[in-house]
Amino acid sequence: MVSRRDFLAASTAAALQGALPAGRTQPNFIIFLTDDQGCHDLGCLGSHDLKTPNIDGLASTGARFTNWYAAAPVCAPSRAALMTGRYPIRAGVPNNGPALPESEKTIANCLQESGYATGIIGKWHLGSTAATVPNARGFDRFFGFHSGCIDYYSHRYYWGEPKTVNYHDLWSNRTEAFEDGQYTTELFAREAVQFIRENHARPFFLYVPFNGVHYPMHAPKRYVDRFGDLPFERRIYAAMLAAVDDAVGEVLQTLKEYNLTERTFTIFTADNGATREKRAGLNQQIPDAGHNGILRGYKFSAFDGGMHPPMVMNWPGVIPGGQVIDEVGCHIDLLPTFCKAAGARVPTDRIVDGHDSLPMATSQAKSPHDAIYWASNNQLAVRKGKWKLVKDGIVYDGTPEGSKPLIGDDALFLSNLEDDPGESRNLRHQFPAVADELETQAEKWLADVSGNR
Repeated sequence: MVSRRDFLAASTAAALQGALPAGRTQPNFIIFLTDDQGCHDLGCLGSHDLKTPNIDGLASTGARFTNWYAAAPVCAPSRAALMTGRYPIRAGVPNNGPALPESEKTIANCLQESGYATGIIGKWHLGSTAATVPNARGFDRFFGFHSGCIDYYSHRYYWGEPKTVNYHDLWSNRTEAFEDGQYTTELFAREAVQFIRENHARPFFLYVPFNGVHYPMHAPKRYVDRFGDLPFERRIYAAMLAAVDDAVGEVLQTLKEYNLTERTFTIFTADNGATREKRAGLNQQIPDAGHNGILRGYKFSAFDGGMHPPMVMNWPGVIPGGQVIDEVGCHIDLLPTFCKAAGARVPTDRIVDGHDSLPMATSQAKSPHDAIYWASNNQLAVRKGKWKLVKDGIVYDGTPEGSKPLIGDDALFLSNLEDDPGESRNLRHQFPAVADELETQAEKWLADVSGNR
C-alpha cells in the first residue's frame, strides 16, 4: 500500500519535474514582502477601495492561504524567522533590535551553496555591521537599507532621535548609494528587474522586502491621484500599495520577457499586520490607514491581527490556479520549502522549525504543523487546529488601554478560530481542558526555544 504522505510526495515531485525544461532541475524563487500590511488589504482579499491587479493576478493563477502566519507580530523577528526557518527566539532575534547572529544560516546561504544567484532588494533590518549585512549572509547582491524604516525620498532614518542622530541608509552591496529624491519603491523595482536581467540564465533567489506600506506615509502624486475619493490616510496607503503592485508587475513582466514565468516559484506576503502606532498617523493621532478586517489586534499583538498576513503562492504548472487553502502554514516553512524544491540541503546542524509547505498547494495536503507558537513582548500564543490560545495578550490598538495586557479571565484567552476568527469570545471556561493543554504546550515550547538553539 502507498501511504498518503508518499502519494503526496510523488505527486509533488511529478509536478516539479513537469514544470521545468529539460536539463533544468532548479526553479527560481521570488519573495515579495510588504511591511505592516493589513491582512485584508488586497483586492483578492475583498478590499474594494484598493487596486492591486498584479498581486491579485498571482492569487488567481496560484494559491491563496487563509491561515498563513508570520512567526512574529513585528518586523525583525518575523524576518529572522522567514530567513532561517526557525522561531525568532531560537534564531536569536526575539524582538526588534538584535542583529541576526552570524551563526544563523539563511535561505540565501542554502541556495547559494546549490549554485543559485542570490539577491535582496529592499529592507534588511537584521544587522548593519560588516558581518551582519546581507552580503555577509548569503546574498550576492544587495540594494536597500539596513534599518527598520527610512524616508522614501531622502533615504534617511529619522526615528532614533534624540538617542541616535538621523542618518542616511541606502546601500548598493557594501557601498553607500545616493539616489536623493527617488521614491524607494520605484528604486527597488528597478533593481529587482536588473537582478533578473543579469541572472536570467541561471537559477536565482530574489528577495524583495519593500518598505511599503510602512510609515512614513509617502507616495508620488501620480499614485495618490488614483484614489481621489478616499479619506486622506487611506488614500496615501492605497497609493503606496499601488506603487508596490506596479513594482510586482514590472518584475513579473521581466520574468515573462525571459520565458521564466513557469520556472519561477513566487510568493507574496507581509511581515505583520497593520499598525496603530501614532507615528504612522497624522498629527500623532491613531492611524486608520491599514485594515485587518475582522481580525483582532494590530502590529505587535499576539492576536491574529498582529501576524496573520496575506499569503499567495504561485508556480504555473506546479501549483494549480484559483485555489483558496485553509490549512495552517507559517513563514518558518519557506526555507525548507525552497530547499526541497531546489534540491538544496536543509541545515542539519541545528533545529529547523519549519516544514515543506508546497504539498499543501500542489496536492491538497494537510498542514505539516501540529501547532504553531509565538512569544512577543511577554505575550505567549499557540494555534493548534481550530484552537488559538493567547496568554497576556495585548491588542495594540493605539489607545492607552490597548497597550496593556488583558487582565482577569481574559489574561488567558481561548478562541475557536473556525467559528470566531475575530477572537471575540473567550472559551477558556467552556473548554478548560483545551485551555490547560494549550497553555502547558506553549510554556513547554517557550522553555525549549529559549534553551535549545
